[in-house]
Amino acid sequence: MNPMTLQPTPAQAWERLSKGNERFVQDNLAHPNMDKDRREKLRLGQNPIAVVLACSDSRVPVEHIFDAGLGDIFVVRTAGEILGEEVMGSVSYAVNSLDVPLVIVLGHEGCGAVAAAVEALDGGDLPDDHQRILIERVAPSILVARNEGKTKSFEFERRHAAETAAQLIQRMPKLGQKSAEGTVGLVAARYRQDTGAVETVATYGGVDEQRTVATINPDTPAAP
Repeated sequence: MNPMTLQPTPAQAWERLSKGNERFVQDNLAHPNMDKDRREKLRLGQNPIAVVLACSDSRVPVEHIFDAGLGDIFVVRTAGEILGEEVMGSVSYAVNSLDVPLVIVLGHEGCGAVAAAVEALDGGDLPDDHQRILIERVAPSILVARNEGKTKSFEFERRHAAETAAQLIQRMPKLGQKSAEGTVGLVAARYRQDTGAVETVATYGGVDEQRTVATINPDTPAAP
């Protein structure tokens, strides 16, 4: 980590991103940390305040959603925000080498990977190409949600974000330890295309679980 600035606490990092998302929702963007001076400082190293594991969907541009600038967020993207060794290695680098205080798993409204997993479970057909791994990684989250009586797409999307966050803690002992100590926070969230808001689904490690970005009620169903 390059000591350009002191890192915020997990709660402070989440609050900063929350305010950025509020600006995004209100169409009042600040576009921080985007000038030449910022680029010059970043040549010395990076101090992102969060690592975000998000879906590769082109409609979910992470830095824009949180109104963040250069060097603010360490982003890892895969279709369906699924976990693999490469993903966990990237998250580990952010947490253990860059001392990032916050991990966010960001699902979203209208996730194609979630929809494909639901379709495969209902129809019994799996793709015969590399997309198959997406279905296999997402389907367990759908089954958990259905066991809870959930039937709606937004419920599946939320459950998948929460399950992925829980898996990160289970499969990454150092992250689990730092979360338990409160030095690293973990948030499972879901982006709504209709409002632009990011909903809190679950939190770990000292992040205010009552805080929902853009103050949107997380129990309000998304538009179909």
